This record gives sequence, structure tokens and C-alpha cells, in this order.
Amino acid sequence: MKEKVILAYSGGLDTTAIIPWLKENYDYEVICVCIDVGQGNELDGLEERAKLSGATKLYIVDVTEEFVDEYVIPTVQAGAVYEKKYLLGTSMARPIIAKKLVEIALKENAVAICHGATGKGNDQVRFELTIKALAPQLKIIAPWRIWDMKSREDEIDYCESHGISLPFKKNDSYSRDRNLWHISHEGLELEEVDQEPQYDRLLQLSVSPEKAPNTPEYVTLDFVQGKPVKLNGIELSATDILKELNTLGGKHGVGIIDICENRVVGMKSRGVYETPGGTILYAAHQQLEEICLDKQTLAYKTLTGVKFSELVYSGEWFTPLREALSAFVDSTQQTVTGQVKLKLYKGNIIAAGSSSPFSLYNASIASFTTGELYDHKDAEGFINLFGLPLKVRALMKQANEKK
Repeated sequence: MKEKVILAYSGGLDTTAIIPWLKENYDYEVICVCIDVGQGNELDGLEERAKLSGATKLYIVDVTEEFVDEYVIPTVQAGAVYEKKYLLGTSMARPIIAKKLVEIALKENAVAICHGATGKGNDQVRFELTIKALAPQLKIIAPWRIWDMKSREDEIDYCESHGISLPFKKNDSYSRDRNLWHISHEGLELEEVDQEPQYDRLLQLSVSPEKAPNTPEYVTLDFVQGKPVKLNGIELSATDILKELNTLGGKHGVGIIDICENRVVGMKSRGVYETPGGTILYAAHQQLEEICLDKQTLAYKTLTGVKFSELVYSGEWFTPLREALSAFVDSTQQTVTGQVKLKLYKGNIIAAGSSSPFSLYNASIASFTTGELYDHKDAEGFINLFGLPLKVRALMKQANEKK
């Protein structure tokens, strides 16, 4: 009986070419696994393609709800944004995909897991760190670091030489990754950082802000302990809320970013990301935290959000530090309950009011009108004490200058 290898299968050109390559170079029984994190119609026809390419079996596992509830929402609650722009769409999905690959590998008694990530990309790191954390005994095979093929054309020629007909063309196209949270675009003109993206042919979830409606649209989101529970007054799952927000955000050109980011392996890489629903969700959650969290907690949480984003981006989800940061974030979310209203208009998300039973905003204190809870005279003593170090330093400098 042949040994088994689990292949992270998308049905794209890379993973289609990998199937005969694995059989030819390792003599493994190839079992394909496609993890559904909301790719939509990209999953159509996968089973037939996998088996025609030489796989003995294909698993398609829908983990969309788990992806949103256990990876997306905790990352939103953490306020994690990589390099001030990227909302971590691909990064968040890789740990759950790799986790499911491990589970099926153990179920099938496979000896190895294979992925189609390139030797230049982040995904190789994300997949392999998760596999090492959960099943260090499994062998990892990364063909792009081993085989002789160098291009898309080489892969197509290889498949055709092995009798595999393909729905792919040799002409250039963008490299994309899609899930329920976002879609990423790389390649073509995006590889030239001085070139403007060709949004008319690039965008798939959104319209450009110029083509968005001329009339703004309001949206309300209700949160309970930092988790979205209602959209426009209707109770929905977080997954369904995200689906609806994707439609709303895409309609109004929200959540399109162009970033030249620092990859885990050291190089800079330019990409365009569409995250319409996620951008709205981040904005609403942040707006609610502004009134529900005290100054020190909000400030420190901002710092931890940066570190959280770095861990997620680098594939370090299953690490003690990420788990510890999540425990901290969970504790901060106990009072993040309330409603947020936003206005969507031509790529912008405009705050339109928020409320919470745990709001720390007190109109009597904040108002310019003198109230009973704040005495303007108290400010003088506060400033004297707060500025004492500056005064002492200035006096010292003056004394030394006179010598």
C-alpha cells in the first residue's frame, strides 16, 4: 500500500500541476483537501479536476462559520491592522486551513502535507508554522522550493505533457486570493510601484469610489462584548453580517487599499486588497471602543494590536503569545456593547453616532457649559503638578546659563 500525502488543493494551476508531480517524484497516493473559507464559485468543478489530474480523493470542508467566529472576529476585537493598512484577510485564513489539513492527514494516516505556496511568499511560513505547532511528525513538501518549473508556462506545459487538459491560459493574469473576508490582487501592473492600479479590470468585490452612488447610505451595527450581533436592527450571525456588509461596502467603494508591504521573508511586495465588509466592521468596532474603554486600556490595546497583527501576518496563530494577547483582548471586550451608526459614501466611512450602556462619555463633564461634576478651577493645580518636571528642568537650565 502506498503512503499518502495530503495536498492543500485550490484547483488552480499550481496545485493541479502538483498532483502528477507528487506521484511521479514520491510515488504517493495523493489526497486533495480544499478548505472552504468563503471562496464562492471558485470551488466549482474541483472534484472532477482533482481526479482527472491523478488524485484518489478530494475533501471539501466548509469552515466558513468557524473561520469568522474563531479567527476573524478575535482579530477585529484585537484591532489588528498590519502596517496600518492591511486587514489580514489571507493571513487569518491560513491557520484554520492548515489546522484542517492536519486533522485530515491524521485521519487518513498520511505521512506528509504538501502545499503550493512559493518560496518567496508568506503562505509557506503560515502553513508550515501551523503544521509544526500541531503535528510536528508530519513531513512537509513545498514543490516550488524543489521542482525545476519556473513559470506559469512551465506548469501548463508539464500538465499537458501528462495528459491533463486545463481551463487555464498562458496569457498573464493577476494572482488572487479570495475568502469571505477579502480578495487580494498581485501581479501585472501592480509589480511596478509607480503605476496606478487598473481598477476597472482589477476589482471584483467593489466598485471604485468614483463609480459609487451619489447618495450616502446609513448602516447600524450592534455589538455584544465586541462581537457583531445585529445589522440594521436585524439579528444575524457574524458570518451573515459580514456577507451583507460586503455587499454594502462594495456598492459604495469602501475598503480598497493599495499597499507595498513587508513580507515575512524580507522583501517588499505590492498588492491591492478589497475588504469592503471587514473595513466597515473594523470602523464600527473601533468607534464603539472609543466610548467604552478607558484611556489607559485603549492606549495599551492599540500597542498590543500592532503585535497581534504581526503574529497573524507571520503565521504565528498557534503560539503562546497570540493566545495570551487574545486573553487580554477578551478581557477588554466585556464592556464593548452598544450600537454604532455609520454613513457610507464614495469610499468613505463616516461616523454618525454611537451609544452604549457602558459608555464612559459624560456630557455633563465634557460640555463647555459648567456642570456640577467638573470645577474649572481644579485645572490650575493639575497643570502645576503635571508640568512640574518641565518647570524644574527649565529652572536648572536657566541657573546653568548664568554661570
